[in-house]
Amino acid sequence: MVMEFFRKSDSGGLERIEQQIIRMLVDTRHEFDEAMSSLVGGADPTVLGPDIRVTDGRINASEREIRRELVVHASVQGAEDVSTILAYMIVIKKIERIGDNAKNIFDLATEGVRLEDAPDIDVHIRFRDRLSEMIAATAEIFGARDQDRAAEFIANGDELRKEFDQLVVELIHSDAPASEAVPRHFCTGT
Repeated sequence: MVMEFFRKSDSGGLERIEQQIIRMLVDTRHEFDEAMSSLVGGADPTVLGPDIRVTDGRINASEREIRRELVVHASVQGAEDVSTILAYMIVIKKIERIGDNAKNIFDLATEGVRLEDAPDIDVHIRFRDRLSEMIAATAEIFGARDQDRAAEFIANGDELRKEFDQLVVELIHSDAPASEAVPRHFCTGT
């Protein structure tokens, strides 16, 4: 029930779509890693920009292509795979949003925001590493259809969200100027 779309795959069309979703996650992790390296790692945004834009375009194109293939699959298979198709539609939209957020993080760096010398850099590095690992784990869990690991992953994600929310609340009540608070808000995954 946690992730109803983890099922025995007996449909060649869905297996192909699942592989496309995994590739989309790989692209998303790459985009996120590069965006964060420009914000917290000191990488030059002018060097990373072209690759980030191409990767983001590929993620967006993948979402559209997978959506089309899911609609075709639904029309051919009928009601048999409807719950899986709807779940995949949600999954690909969420993946695309991660890519959009990564691009937004990168846009902060192109505007001159740099956190590599910030006093709380260790927090940003820890979150960067953890989120990057979570994107990779998502691809692994999805590919393996591991329901137990998925349930544990979701619980860990909920705990991380609480941490992020607490940091945002602290920023709201701090005297930090917007030039400090806004980038931190984006970097905590909210």
